[in-house]
Amino acid sequence: MSANENRSDLFRALDALWQAKLARATLGISPASVTSALGTWALHMWQAPGKMMELATYPSFHTQEYWRCLFGSDAHPQNGNGPDPRFKSESWNQWPWRAYRYGFHMAEEWLSLATQDVPGLDERSQRIVSFGARQLMDALCPANFPMTNPELAGETIAKKGENLVRGARNFLHDVHHMLMGLPADDGTHFQVGRNLAVTPGQVVYRNELMELIQYSPQTPTVHEEPILIVPAWIMKYYILDLSPANSLVRWLVERGHTVFMISWKNPDREDAHLTMDDYQNLGIMTALDVVSKTCGKNKIHLAGYCLGGTLTMITAATMALKGDKRLKSLTLLAAQGDFSDAGELMLFITPSQVSFLQNIMKAQGYLDTKQMAGAFQMLRSYDLIWSKIINDYLHGMRRGTVDFMAWNADTTRMPCDMHSAYLERLFLNNEFAEGHYTVEGKAVAAENIHVPVFAVGTDRDHVAPWESVYKIHLMVNGDVTFILAKGGHNVGIVSEPGHAGRFFLEKERGSGDPYIDPQTWRETATRQPGSWWLAWDRWLEANSTPEKAPPPLPLDNLGAAPGTYVLHR
Repeated sequence: MSANENRSDLFRALDALWQAKLARATLGISPASVTSALGTWALHMWQAPGKMMELATYPSFHTQEYWRCLFGSDAHPQNGNGPDPRFKSESWNQWPWRAYRYGFHMAEEWLSLATQDVPGLDERSQRIVSFGARQLMDALCPANFPMTNPELAGETIAKKGENLVRGARNFLHDVHHMLMGLPADDGTHFQVGRNLAVTPGQVVYRNELMELIQYSPQTPTVHEEPILIVPAWIMKYYILDLSPANSLVRWLVERGHTVFMISWKNPDREDAHLTMDDYQNLGIMTALDVVSKTCGKNKIHLAGYCLGGTLTMITAATMALKGDKRLKSLTLLAAQGDFSDAGELMLFITPSQVSFLQNIMKAQGYLDTKQMAGAFQMLRSYDLIWSKIINDYLHGMRRGTVDFMAWNADTTRMPCDMHSAYLERLFLNNEFAEGHYTVEGKAVAAENIHVPVFAVGTDRDHVAPWESVYKIHLMVNGDVTFILAKGGHNVGIVSEPGHAGRFFLEKERGSGDPYIDPQTWRETATRQPGSWWLAWDRWLEANSTPEKAPPPLPLDNLGAAPGTYVLHR
């Protein structure tokens, strides 16, 4: 290696080190990406005098409307998308709080006007600037301050500030835990293996990347075709085996299914070299081999969740290319294969952002999900940031830990090479949907998948928007049963039966049926009461051998579920 190359490597290492340190302050968000979008917006505003005049004259055209709102009879605060949950209390209809509310909504509308429909501004920059404007307004909302929130003001006066004192204690407690790297919860409420991930089973295989769990049967006979579930490696697998009451795994085995689950290792610096191919070969393909040996010649129902679902699509396409016919069906839970319209998460996946994250990973060998926590929280800033601040630090209350919160705090890391390829090849370049994604040097395409597909989207998903998940209809040629469930990315999937008023939409597309767009699908789909789990069970049964058989015996016993990898931090 030449001296020039050595110097270049030294300088690039300095870049990586600096950006890794910078990411701690910016919550993993590239300042260059945000600044570039703001600069582009400002330049386009400078050359749009009509737009600037529209903004300058906005107050004069809306003054009458403002006064009519203040003295009218409207008792339902709006934010452009229906009633605003930040102002749901009737106290906001009284003076002076009513003035704060309407003034805030008009400021929101003005800022929205300033950041949208700017002549010549590219869509990506507009979305970043609009998103930033929403974050600013969320921070300045009068509901966030004791003096401008009627409930907080009344409580503070009635309790002589005791709520703020308790809130200060909560704040110092959380800061201490954050600085010490401790979980916010003390760990006594929920523990893996004690009241989380407790469905009986055993680890039947282990390698350097994953453990494979086979769950114990709960019925004397089972469906001949087993289910292999591939969870996302961005979080621990037990989102699908939370508490006994809402465990999808427990529910499946109680319905007579043989269930296998991959539990991914939480990678560290020495795993930086792991690639997408490794996750496919050492993970899914190896697991399929073990399941095949355990269950004989029976075909397998392969199911994937989130990132795990994306990899199951790629794996199914690879198997189809190689003539591997072991799959009976493919189930995709909140999983995307086409990333051309992946929602607001695309705001954080720009070339600048990907380069920023790659430098972080080069410096430490992995990406900790805590380094991207800020981006995910800002997608739902009211639910995940401001409502917590109001409740914990201003009301001085604690919500209490639930199983979802305990799981959400149990974060994982992602190895450098794998995550770099995932961001660049799938998010940025959309290689799989466009037929350019290669596995072991050969291009694989979803259109080669001919097994029946069961896909689930959720209507409030900020990570995998249901319209993006719906694109599976454009990718495969076979039968597709699509479900639209109520809820977000996690709650919509962990949707156990028994909830009053719960429903989902369902529609099947046969292999010869024409494509219909998402909104037409939503208007014509059948509304079904209850949990979508019931529909999946019916679908699995319809796509399985009618005869049942004794449960297959495990090939090995390397310890009881939930295994050891799920315990690694």
